[in-house]
Formats: sequence, C-alpha cells, structure tokens
Amino acid sequence: MALPPVLHERLRLPAIGSPMFIVSGPELVIAQCKAGVVGSFPALNARPAAQLDEWICQIIEELAAWDRAHPETPAAPFAVNHISHRTNDRLEHDLEVTCRRKVPVVITSLGARKEVYDAVHASGGVVLHDVINAAHGRGAVEKGADGLIAVAAGAGGHAGSLSPFALVQELREFFDGPLVLSGAIANGRSILAAQAMGADLAYIGSAFIATREARAPDAYKQMIVDSSGGDIVYSNLFTGVHGNYLKGSVAAAGLDPERLPEADPSKMNFASGGNTAAKAWRDIWGSGQGVGAIHEVIGAGERVTQLAEQYAQAKRELESKCALFNRGD
Repeated sequence: MALPPVLHERLRLPAIGSPMFIVSGPELVIAQCKAGVVGSFPALNARPAAQLDEWICQIIEELAAWDRAHPETPAAPFAVNHISHRTNDRLEHDLEVTCRRKVPVVITSLGARKEVYDAVHASGGVVLHDVINAAHGRGAVEKGADGLIAVAAGAGGHAGSLSPFALVQELREFFDGPLVLSGAIANGRSILAAQAMGADLAYIGSAFIATREARAPDAYKQMIVDSSGGDIVYSNLFTGVHGNYLKGSVAAAGLDPERLPEADPSKMNFASGGNTAAKAWRDIWGSGQGVGAIHEVIGAGERVTQLAEQYAQAKRELESKCALFNRGD
C-alpha cells in the first residue's frame, strides 16, 4: 500500500518527531516542520485546555507563512497526539478542536477507539496508532487506524519490550499500510535501518529533547547528552505503564533505579494537570536507549540537517556493501 501524500510529499527525511509529554510545544513542532520532518505534540501539553486551539492556530499560521516565503521547501505537516485511555477526561474536547482545525495527522495512544478514528477521517485527517504488539495492531487496524506506530524496546517514554525486528516483522504479516518505527532511533543510519526492516518512517524523540526549542529543563537536555544506553531504566512505577527513563533523574528523585517496585496498572492516570502522570514526567525524565548518539544541544533544524547528512551517508555505504554481494555483476 502506498503512503498517503501527507506522509511523504513534503518530507526531507522519512521521519516523525514523536510527541513528548511536557517537552513538545509549538516552538519545537514548528522548527521540526520547517526543517522537513513531521512535528508533533501531545494535546495534553496545552494547559489549560483552551490553549490547545491557540497552539494549533499558531502552528498553522507560522507554517503557512513559511510556505509563502519558501515555496521551494514547504514545511512538513504536523500532528497532534491524543491519549485515548478512559482516564483522559479531555479527549472529547481536544478531539473536537483537532478536527475543527483540520489537523492533518493525528496520533492516538493507549487505546484504539473507532469513534476517534471516524471523527478524524471526517475532518480529512490521517490516524496513526501506537502499538507494542501485533494484537494491539490488529485491533487498531480493524477499528479504522490508517497506520501503525511500532513502539519497540528501547523507545523513550512509554515503550514495549519486543525487539524492533520482531515487532515490525509481526506487524507486516498482516498490515501493508503506513508503518512507523520507534525504538532507539537517534541518527540517520537508524532511520535507514528502520526502512530496511520494513517500516516506512522513523519515530524520533530523544534526539529532539536535546534541542534549543524543546520545553525541557537545561539539566534534562544535558543529561541526554551525557547519557548512553546503559543509563536507561525500564519501569511502570511512574505512570502504571512500562516506559524508559533516565536513571540519573530517578536517582535525583531519591529512588534506587536498580530496585524499583512494580506499580498497579489500574492506577494509571493521564488526565489534566496535577495528576500523578504529569508529576512523574516533570521529575522523572523519559528517554530512549539511543541517547549514546546525541552529543550536543543544538537547534531542531540543525538536528534534522545532521540526521539527513547521516542518512545520506548511510545510504551510500549500504549501496557499496550491497554491491559486494551482487552476483549479477
């Protein structure tokens, strides 16, 4: 199945900047889109709820102005992420705003819901749904999701435990539509590897935390730069859903990252401000295992250029390697 135009026509790189709770805001999204990758943010980052409409209008207006001034390099589309879990009491409001403003791409997480997909489709949008296994993928496709985001082991924040190889291969057994891969992707070589594995686009988060536009504390950005894969801990303690976090932030909160207890998944809460999930993301910092590839805090546009150069170099190297095994020559 061909990718819908919105997911390739204006992209400099086959990549989506993943929506990061608290960290992603209009500044980061706009910079990502101008640089040529899909920028995204969680609707719940806009607080109070009325701010969501303001953010979406700001993004639309600034990207339209960019397009008028740079017709040769128009901006990539943007996406809004909705938590579909029953504890999100803002979903109805946020979805109405998203559809009314005709956001081109919607990302849903923690629950596949047909009524959400139907609303997005009615507004002309495309829906991508986060999944951590094939069963979740089948359910989302059956309910109408246009594409899947394979959240594999090593992804920052909420993540699954399956290897990217295993998860992509199982999803491709039954789904030939748009497939995005998340899991320790922090350089251009990894983007190419995601495509070689069977995905269409890469989902990149941690590399954009260490950018000037990210709404992350300076200490968080520096910890991303200073960390490597061994500095990541996988736990469900903080939100009730398993995720990857920086050990340094866990230790700074007075906890032993090597001895974290299990949480009760039924207690998870992703509702509006003041809840335990928001407090967790404020103090306990999410990150993927790919942080070893991130060595400096730079602008989001510079990060995309860096990724694009690495991607092009990786393609040249792969073509050279493949040529060695081409018996037809």
